[in-house]
Amino acid sequence: MNGAEVLVVVYDGVQLLDVAGPLEAFDGATRASAGAYRVRLASLGGRDVVTSSGVRLGVDTDLARVEGAPDTLLVAGGWGHAAAVGDRELVGQVRRLSGGARRTVSVCTGAFVLAEAGLLDGRRATTHWAYCADLAEAYPAVTVEPDAIFVRDAGVATSAGVTAGLDLALALIEEDHGAELARRVAKWLVVFLQRPGGQSQFSMWSRVRPSGDDTLRRLLGEIAADPAADHSVPALAERLSVSARHVSRVFAREIGMSPGRYVERARVEAAQVLLEMGRDGVESIARRCGFGTAEAMRRAFLREIGVPPSAYRDRFVGTAAI
Repeated sequence: MNGAEVLVVVYDGVQLLDVAGPLEAFDGATRASAGAYRVRLASLGGRDVVTSSGVRLGVDTDLARVEGAPDTLLVAGGWGHAAAVGDRELVGQVRRLSGGARRTVSVCTGAFVLAEAGLLDGRRATTHWAYCADLAEAYPAVTVEPDAIFVRDAGVATSAGVTAGLDLALALIEEDHGAELARRVAKWLVVFLQRPGGQSQFSMWSRVRPSGDDTLRRLLGEIAADPAADHSVPALAERLSVSARHVSRVFAREIGMSPGRYVERARVEAAQVLLEMGRDGVESIARRCGFGTAEAMRRAFLREIGVPPSAYRDRFVGTAAI
């Protein structure tokens, strides 16, 4: 695997961290294990690109002039991904190079470029939580996994938003050179080798469909405003002036989940905010958000976001609360 080429596809509007995160990981592996990777940036025409944050990136080569195939083809994401998807030449070059690459990888919304090239058809994939629904709608042949940090499926790997590209790069380093090297790189970069939990830590509502029913939207607003109130199915039915069975049908049709699951998510969301503020104890937050006990809240957190409240607080508490 010495000197395995990683070719990173960039374009105007690419997210700087989508590029820099994996590059730093591969560079760390190369420094720790001489010659592990050789990284090049490629764009159409070999032109330098301007990232979404305004930083100019020097590019090594023209996509069209790349002969042979890289070991790893990586397509970065960013605010410019929509224009990239609409660029037939760029998409075509990605398709061509992927055909000979050992593996094809995307970071964040770079998944849209892979999907447009047909490289995700029949495969599982992920992208930034805010774009998972868009990816699933635009490319129905792709099975989108909205809670995954990264997904690997038959030689194609996709990652969630921004820093998740670093998680995926570490996983690829581990695949190529073993866990010890990946662990050394992770320690050097001061990141998790395997991040706890999924994307739902960052937006649990990314999986909730918006409702077109005005009455139901008002009810959902009431649940969010007072998560500790009685939101049992009979209570919701009374507020909607319908039967309990009809409430369940409306939630399933409009929201895509049961009333109980929705209320649990609303309570978890409220608890996340209070935990991030870092002032109240877990027992107090559990009561304020309608869980009753800290243990009930812990079980709900594990179901909904994959980490307990204490770990969530440690990860996301604001610096002002420390």
